Amino acid sequence: MSYLMKGFKCHSPVMCKVAGNLFKVHTLKNTLGITEQQFKISRASSHLSSEKANSYNYVVVGAGSAGCVLANRLSEDPQSTVLLLEAGPKDTLLGSVRLMWKIHMPAALTYNLCDEKYNWYYHTTPQRHMDNRVMYWPRGRVWGGSSSLNAMVYIRGHAEDYNRWSRQGALGWDYEHCLPYFKKAQTHQLGPNRYRGGNGPLHVSRGKTNHPLHQAFLEAAQQAGYPFTDDMNGYQQEGFGWMDMTIHQGQRWSTASAYLRPAISRPNFSVAEKTLVTKILFQGTKCIGVEYVKNGQRKKVFANKEVILSGGAINSPQLLMLSGIGNADDLKKLGIPVVCHLPGVGQNLQDHLEVYVQQKCTKPITLYTAQKPLNMVRIGLEWLWKFTGEGATSHLESGGFIRSEPGVPHPDIQFHFLPSQVIDHGRVAATMEAYQVHVGPMRSTSVGWLKLKSSDPNDHPIIEPNYLSTERDMWEFRQCVKLTREIFAQKAFEKFRGPEVQPGNHVQSDKEIDAFIRQKADSAYHPSCTCKMGQPSDSTAVVDPQTKVIGVENLRVVDASIMPSVVTGNLNAPTIMIAEKAADIIKGLPALQEKNVPVYKPKTLETQR
Repeated sequence: MSYLMKGFKCHSPVMCKVAGNLFKVHTLKNTLGITEQQFKISRASSHLSSEKANSYNYVVVGAGSAGCVLANRLSEDPQSTVLLLEAGPKDTLLGSVRLMWKIHMPAALTYNLCDEKYNWYYHTTPQRHMDNRVMYWPRGRVWGGSSSLNAMVYIRGHAEDYNRWSRQGALGWDYEHCLPYFKKAQTHQLGPNRYRGGNGPLHVSRGKTNHPLHQAFLEAAQQAGYPFTDDMNGYQQEGFGWMDMTIHQGQRWSTASAYLRPAISRPNFSVAEKTLVTKILFQGTKCIGVEYVKNGQRKKVFANKEVILSGGAINSPQLLMLSGIGNADDLKKLGIPVVCHLPGVGQNLQDHLEVYVQQKCTKPITLYTAQKPLNMVRIGLEWLWKFTGEGATSHLESGGFIRSEPGVPHPDIQFHFLPSQVIDHGRVAATMEAYQVHVGPMRSTSVGWLKLKSSDPNDHPIIEPNYLSTERDMWEFRQCVKLTREIFAQKAFEKFRGPEVQPGNHVQSDKEIDAFIRQKADSAYHPSCTCKMGQPSDSTAVVDPQTKVIGVENLRVVDASIMPSVVTGNLNAPTIMIAEKAADIIKGLPALQEKNVPVYKPKTLETQR
């Protein structure tokens, strides 16, 4: 989801044309002895022709979850030329996914969450409501963006999230206009139906290891009074069930695999990696291209139709501000010339926080032994040989969504269950046989912001999520801990349940639970909403419902940053949907729509379950 890269593809004609023009001028000057004046005229002519050669219809910045989708869909038209720019490297080595097993082996996901090579490695400001902790925010900087780093959980969110977007000003983005694009993107392992797609590029599979701890978790949730749902992305999100994953034939199925590689041979499509886009270029308020740094050299590329930012919720607002679009007062302080005063840029930052509730397991059936060196070698070799075994899943195969209290109309708490122990984002090895739930509120009321630290594109922006700044957020987290403990206490876990590891039995009062949350809650890696979509009359909106940046021409943002508000679940599937829908908008195609698709509602809101 990044905006840096280098190394244009060889089949791009641009550099050859530029070099050819410059060589002709150099030869004329030296062999014919033309006058200096004539040389200046010739050089100006060369500049014009090279500018034309170094021009595309569309320049897409960021080869992540949205950018790969856009590049594929826009280049489907052989008359449209598309250049995709990515800050990080390719996600393959010598064309092989096996040689880049740290990305493509699903079970290896924590390697890149902790490695700066494919990761922006962001950090927040000290969080004053969380004991002044600095929070770690990994974001993808590689082909596929964060879809090459994430836990491969495919969750769409709730239908009401998209109806809320429409009420918030994103007209045409309600559920009946978004569902068709979720389906268009998808090929589901279980086949198509009213909610699932059957012939899209994004392969989605269902958790299937049948691990006894996953079974116990689903049984315990039902014993606690919650429903089983056979598809939390379909008719009924509420309840517990098996999760969908972007894993195909034992491999991570990122947007690079689903969308980028199938398009890469098209003659009208070019892609660059390791290229840092530093600035959007304008003539007045008309966007004409971007400036980038490649191999230490500053260069320009032009778009005769549009530039589309798909850098994600941090990079896209950062690049807008670096280019003079944002709060005019803030930009002037940094000496950045103002192109358009748009105060919503970088504001409205939303994320999901979560805590791990961990229980010791009395039987040696967790993933603890799989993490021993010899077993890791065995698992790795099996995966390298035939893409099967314990390396072929992320192990986050079951989960659920519930309502925190009576009166809440649709789920606002999410669970991911893992038959293992995770410490510090996976940067510290597990210490025992244990299982855990990742649990957190879905629609927190705390809202943050990000701003430029300086006018240097290499400086990370200041990230202020403002976590846990409201009493409602603290109450919801208390509920998360209490409701998880209730599930773990059910009969289904009796034969596995050892002592509680985290928070620990000594943590019982609300005050003690609050202290635990402040010390241990972490980001679920879902930053969003920093270039909010809305009506041009909304002073906090950054893009309109056509994804066009308000106040300028020929510039769009298409990624998780344009969400008006964060959805109920993980963000990868909604981000891919946003890009699929935006591609149709850009191509001028009529919007897909599916009316009257039924969505589950609780029989009564008078009870919590």
